[in-house]
Amino acid sequence: MSYTMFARLRRRLAPAFLLVLIAGVTTTLTAAPASAAVACDVTYTTNDWSGGFTASVTIKNTGDPINGWTLGFTFPTTTQKLSQGWSATWAQTAQAVTAKNLDWNGNLATGASTNIGFNGTFSGTNPKPTAFTVNGVTCGGANQPPTVALTSPTAGQTFVAPATVPLAATASDPGGSIAKVDFYQGTTLLNSDTVAPYAYSWPNVPAGSYSITARATDNLGATTTSAPVGITVTADSTPALVVSPTSLAVPEKGTAAFGVRLSRAPTGNVTVATARTSGDTDLTVSSGGSLTFTTANWNTAQNVTLAAADDTDTTAGSATFTVSATGYASVAVAATEADDDLPGGDNEYVKRFTELYNELHDPANGYFSPEGVPYHSLETFMVEAPDQGHETTSEAFSYYLWLEAVYGQVTGDWAKFNTAWGVMEKYIIPATADQPTNSFYTPSKPATYIPESTSINNYPSPLDTSVSVGSDPIANELKSAYGTGDIYGMHWLLDVDNTYKFGRCGDGTTKPAYINTYQRGPEESVFETIPQPSCDTFKHGGPNGFLDLFVKDSSYAKQWKYTNAPDADARAVQAAYWAETWAKAQGKESQISASVTKAAKMGDYLRYSMYDKYFKKPGCTSPSCAAGTGKDASNYLLSWYYAWGGATDASAGWAWRIGSSHNHSGYQNPLAAWALSNVAELKPKSATGVTDWSTSLTRQLQFYKWLQSAEGAIAGGATNSWEGHYGTPPAGLPKFFGMAYDWQPVYHDPPSNQWFGFQAWTMERVAEYYYATGNADAKALLDKWVTWSLANTTINADGTYQIPSTLRWTGQPAGDFSSASGMPAANPGLHVTVADYTQDVGVAGAYAKALMYYAAKANHAAARTTAKALLDGVWKYRDAKGVSVPETKTDYKRVGDPVYVPAGWSGTMPNGDPINSNSTFLSIRSFYKNDPDYARVDAFLKGTGPAPVFNYHRFWAQVDVAVALAEYGRLFP
Repeated sequence: MSYTMFARLRRRLAPAFLLVLIAGVTTTLTAAPASAAVACDVTYTTNDWSGGFTASVTIKNTGDPINGWTLGFTFPTTTQKLSQGWSATWAQTAQAVTAKNLDWNGNLATGASTNIGFNGTFSGTNPKPTAFTVNGVTCGGANQPPTVALTSPTAGQTFVAPATVPLAATASDPGGSIAKVDFYQGTTLLNSDTVAPYAYSWPNVPAGSYSITARATDNLGATTTSAPVGITVTADSTPALVVSPTSLAVPEKGTAAFGVRLSRAPTGNVTVATARTSGDTDLTVSSGGSLTFTTANWNTAQNVTLAAADDTDTTAGSATFTVSATGYASVAVAATEADDDLPGGDNEYVKRFTELYNELHDPANGYFSPEGVPYHSLETFMVEAPDQGHETTSEAFSYYLWLEAVYGQVTGDWAKFNTAWGVMEKYIIPATADQPTNSFYTPSKPATYIPESTSINNYPSPLDTSVSVGSDPIANELKSAYGTGDIYGMHWLLDVDNTYKFGRCGDGTTKPAYINTYQRGPEESVFETIPQPSCDTFKHGGPNGFLDLFVKDSSYAKQWKYTNAPDADARAVQAAYWAETWAKAQGKESQISASVTKAAKMGDYLRYSMYDKYFKKPGCTSPSCAAGTGKDASNYLLSWYYAWGGATDASAGWAWRIGSSHNHSGYQNPLAAWALSNVAELKPKSATGVTDWSTSLTRQLQFYKWLQSAEGAIAGGATNSWEGHYGTPPAGLPKFFGMAYDWQPVYHDPPSNQWFGFQAWTMERVAEYYYATGNADAKALLDKWVTWSLANTTINADGTYQIPSTLRWTGQPAGDFSSASGMPAANPGLHVTVADYTQDVGVAGAYAKALMYYAAKANHAAARTTAKALLDGVWKYRDAKGVSVPETKTDYKRVGDPVYVPAGWSGTMPNGDPINSNSTFLSIRSFYKNDPDYARVDAFLKGTGPAPVFNYHRFWAQVDVAVALAEYGRLFP
């Protein structure tokens, strides 16, 4: 598949089971009759940059079934050139272009569609082709989507409540006419206008922050949604200066700008002055020091540009600039210099980092909620691991920490790293009030066994008290070390805006709110999940809340439950290690010592992920296998999750904890394991924490080697609980410390290890560990992996790139391994192939980091050159809010998938959506029908429109790119 047909989707699991990844799928196709009457529609869209573009082409068969097709069209100009394409065999002769089907997408049933694409170059203009043929027959209705842009309000504009906000948009359609323009606030439709000029006065708007979009629909039903515009309505009627952002980094010998507006129309001209009022004199106002606002331009942003002069010191200076005007309250802007005398400071890539960093923190762009929580993505119609874009994950928080650690390295300002840790601690690490009954936890009886199933239809799964469980050997030492029974770890999923209305423990209003989704085995995709609150008080769902959808029992108690994603907590430790390293080099380690100490504490609790789900010994092949009696239940790997919960009522008097039996290669983090066992500031306080992490470091490296294919890629993982119920693995499967090889550990819809992103993420950590220590085993792994990955990476002449996307696996490891020392043998019979390729910006950023850390330590020229080329290629996908590539979301046809609900069970979501055996993904998420992007998805579902194309801005992807840019500048100054 191409990237547009395989969107990155992950998943997680909870106490009764599991968490995820989902892939796009192609339309089901059938054979054509001997004489097919060809009729077709073609949709052609592009994403342009200077001199280049990516084209997405959707072919829809509106005639008889087709068995084999060739698309043809002609470029309007002689300068338009095809560079390379995907999902078809592409060719160009003069201006004529053809694309012939591949084996897997040649059959198109009546009404079926397929999506293909290519990269191209041009000079001057890039007009779209006007006519298309399929098998020589001219297609009708080659519909181009409309264009639309908000002209009012403007980003960052401020109004005074009760406000009347003027909404206006321009819209056009290249091949038809505009049927209507809809104006939205978030997912709420405000008004529709069918006649240009498209406008609406939104009355009586209360104080708050709002995200406005306009959606245009053309006469054939195609839709386009504008970029969102963030505005603020204040309760104060006093005229105000609107400044955004109020904190920014300025590269030494470079510039950075912030915008200034007025909150309301003045009665006459207003002069706004900006001057440095304290701090480093090398930071100055370069332009915009005096701005004039009138009754006509008061709500149009004017820029103030700051500059950082060249100096010879090695201190990243900072200064405060005051924006003032007569009759207005002054606004302070904090500017920090990215000093070019620091490692990598005088570097184009560090300057790009500061540019992207400022965009991520600009409130007008909307990456953070009003509480300061990073959203999973700017866009709300987003179905991946989170089932809505304005949810967030512990993954996003760990990336937030990493971003601020790099910012501290570049600027010397560590306050923002501490702020990020504080926000994380407040909102996604459950407080004592959120986990109130840990005092009743009994380490000798950590949890009651509940078997998992490979079929969702077998849920709810029964409690089984006859199956023995092991004892928890670390609970008491953690309580002794930290004086509390509480767990210090992140829950994996937050409903940041409280979209589902669960609130905190059923109050319906508190946000962000802890929620969960996956709980029903490896075949449960995100499209088959039922969202539920982490604190289930039976206020919503059925008579027993949501509990009896997952677990079968004779009675149910109100309870709280949380699930930790170990890779996120380990990444938080990883970020803390770099923050400590860089702050110490600057003589500022004392400024972050409290946060680093908390990272060590988080690492101490992260050891729960090293244990079998029910603390059974490794090598378990039946529910009656031996229970662990202590550390003999530890696999010393980072498993897929750990979870904990208990009664909401103290009088009930119970709590539980579980680990996970499933170990995925993509979750391991040897850099974190090394830091927790070797770096003094990150060593845990518990009696055995340091020793456990030292053992884990060796075990993780052995695990990688045991899973390394003949080519060099790292295969899936191993499990101690086959099919989730301690089944007997198939004969002949090799074992790693008693755990059976599993090529698709944890989840199967789609297979968990087919996404190249896991390769980039996990080997980047190996490369960091190698860079920090020079470890020979890590280098040996990287030598082979880098050779394979470079051989499957293409850097085009125009600077664009292709990296692996979907991987296919055959064979298995060479044999069993269970030695406390040494490394497993090579695997000549374990193989990987690359099925398709992608331009995914986030994966490219992570992959570039893996290459650059390896290159910096091993002096590997090809790895360094490729890392640089990837970062330059990603930068070609710049837009106003970051970096992004178009994604064709064919998998969104699954929003109509049935959600399994046992016969006879019924309940409701907080908004009244019924939950029963007729439920679908969309029916229990009716809020999606008010999303500004829903019309495009709906048209696709009905067959009246193409698969929707989105340019997503995932927070983790932006940060992966930003960190890669800064680190390239540091490593290769």
